Amino acid sequence: MKKFFALALGLMFVTGAMANGAEAKPKKGEQSEGIQFTVVKENPITSIKNQNRAGTCWCYSSLAFIESELLRMGKGEYDFSEMFIVHNTYLDRAEKAVRTHGDVSFAQGGSFYDVIYGMEAFGLVPEAEMRPGVMYGMELSNHNELSVVSDAVVEAIATSKLRSFQANPEGELLWKKAIESIHDIYLGVRPEKFTYEGVEYTPKSFYESLGLNASDYVSLTSYTHHPFYTSFALEIPDNWRWAHSYNLPIDELMEVFDNAIMNGYTVAWGSDVSEDGFTREGTAILPDMEKAAAELDGSDMAKWLKMTESQRKSAPMAVEQRWVSQEERQLGYDNRETTDDHGMLIYGIAKDQKGTEYYMVKNSWGEAGTYKGIWYASKAFVRYKTMNIIVHKDAIPAEIRAKLGL
Repeated sequence: MKKFFALALGLMFVTGAMANGAEAKPKKGEQSEGIQFTVVKENPITSIKNQNRAGTCWCYSSLAFIESELLRMGKGEYDFSEMFIVHNTYLDRAEKAVRTHGDVSFAQGGSFYDVIYGMEAFGLVPEAEMRPGVMYGMELSNHNELSVVSDAVVEAIATSKLRSFQANPEGELLWKKAIESIHDIYLGVRPEKFTYEGVEYTPKSFYESLGLNASDYVSLTSYTHHPFYTSFALEIPDNWRWAHSYNLPIDELMEVFDNAIMNGYTVAWGSDVSEDGFTREGTAILPDMEKAAAELDGSDMAKWLKMTESQRKSAPMAVEQRWVSQEERQLGYDNRETTDDHGMLIYGIAKDQKGTEYYMVKNSWGEAGTYKGIWYASKAFVRYKTMNIIVHKDAIPAEIRAKLGL
């Protein structure tokens, strides 16, 4: 997913009223046309995190999903280290970039699968064992300098004209040791052993102790350039592991969202957040402009008409939403209007005062926006801008599971 750490930095300074309860009411002095949310269904989540200046939303959202899975399973509350997974993933991505002579990019982004694969391949460690920012005296990540250094090294090796790479007497390639050392310096050394609640673990034994099964989690998408009910590798740069997603018609993909939430599951959600409708105050909407204008009268209409088109699209009003077709979704993907921007966690359903339904979203931009790190994304927006999701296979309705052969 694309690097949104610069945007995240700006959002750290946004403040607002907390509204993560049964109803999110307008702040004092706001007009009544503001969206007022009532919770329909809310599943447990862990605390809001802040990726800060790092393009690691893929890791924060995936681990938020795994942490919620453990809450659902009755395993208790955990806080996993993002940097442990990030460190291991970046080393793998560097190797893929070199093996493909630079055709696979080396970048901060990633996919949900990097965490699903990573927890089984590398294990998991508690946040306390490998915190972000500590290597340069901060409490949050800042990967700007890391990227300047590591990107240059990987590109130099990947595109070099060297006929062979040097290795130490143990057979370890020196460039791999060099890139590992860079990440040790900026992210920290990965722990080989640690003690958690009085028990000594390795990262892999810690993962194994949790009762998670990586094969239980599947990626779903909805595009017409591949047959439905088959799987394919999404053609996006950060899917560098070429992980496959099952392809569903959009109506059935939306069924999965609702079935998952209403049955106690959460959903790792990959979406385009560069749209005007994805506001920086905590809503993501896709207004039907004509119907919205027709709904408003008096002072509301006057205010609406004075707005620019961009302002109207992102206006935090409870207005009619536009329900896109499968063909519109595909066109957005094909013409790059829908891009692989950001990973988040969907954990609930709410509705506004007009009865329009929204998904409740846990973001990784700290306690930003009106709802202190929570976003409300209309089902219309999610239908249009979802790139892919990760769910537990049991969260998929039985008839759809059968079509996929799960």
